[in-house]
Amino acid sequence: MNGMVNYFRVKLRGARTLLPVAALSFACAVPAFAADPCADYVPQPKPQNAGRDIVGQDIDQIRERGYMTFALYDDYPPYSFEEGGQIKGIDVEIAKLVAEFIGVDAQFKLVAAGENLEADLRNNIWKGPVVGGAVSNVMMRIPYDSSFKCRTEQVVYPGQYQEERIAIAYRESEYPEDKPVPAYFRFDTVAVENDSISDFYLTGFAGGQTAAGVRRYPSMKEAMEALNAGETMAAMGPLAQLEYFAGEGVGIHEPPLAGLAKSKWPLGMASHFAYRGLYYDIGDAISAGLSDGRIAQIFADFGLTHNPPQW
Repeated sequence: MNGMVNYFRVKLRGARTLLPVAALSFACAVPAFAADPCADYVPQPKPQNAGRDIVGQDIDQIRERGYMTFALYDDYPPYSFEEGGQIKGIDVEIAKLVAEFIGVDAQFKLVAAGENLEADLRNNIWKGPVVGGAVSNVMMRIPYDSSFKCRTEQVVYPGQYQEERIAIAYRESEYPEDKPVPAYFRFDTVAVENDSISDFYLTGFAGGQTAAGVRRYPSMKEAMEALNAGETMAAMGPLAQLEYFAGEGVGIHEPPLAGLAKSKWPLGMASHFAYRGLYYDIGDAISAGLSDGRIAQIFADFGLTHNPPQW
């Protein structure tokens, strides 16, 4: 199987998100990166004769009306969630930073995840949903992948602000000496979010030897609740969620993950390809926030480690 051509649906944000199989592939005779990721590229349709409410607004129109709109994933703490009637989260605060830089207010729309990342971008950035609603100027928490860019040419990807990583949380009482690595889960129990990268990885690791230890939960929050309650010995998932939900007596580390080609990836934003002025301003806003420490402080306020993207 050519991993850069064939795709697999996995959860990067809690929804089914489309990434190359190479992102999950285990070591094999032919490296997944040997092929051109865009070798089978077919030009995609562009919006034609569409109104401004469909394809967004340019930067001058955004400034004139005084606000910009952000699509946020629904119920995905610590990045975006509703609490007490208010929308909160890391992505909310970063969106406010971008809007302030541009000189407008930020307005938010919580959106349900689609079938995959392509559907999310189609529904929220460049075309709009089939029934009701309109696109947003920006969509938050978009995983950046160079082999995916050529497949979504209606969209541009400015402002990467965090490097998400796969890590392992564990009960310190269960591992007083050695911290757990994937091979331990041949015998130990580990909580994962169903249909996530961690789920697929541990199910197939070492020829499926660790599959018996996997315990699946509907969300990473519920997986971590099981760990905190002592129902499992460990949990595996995105570092930010492990840190956010970790209870007393839970440690977290990032061991080498043999055979996992993509254990970390940049998170950024998405905007419509036609509005380059907005694209550049978003990039400038994030660059300023990274340079002066404001983005790092946002993560610290939520009790999380900020890992700026590594290029």
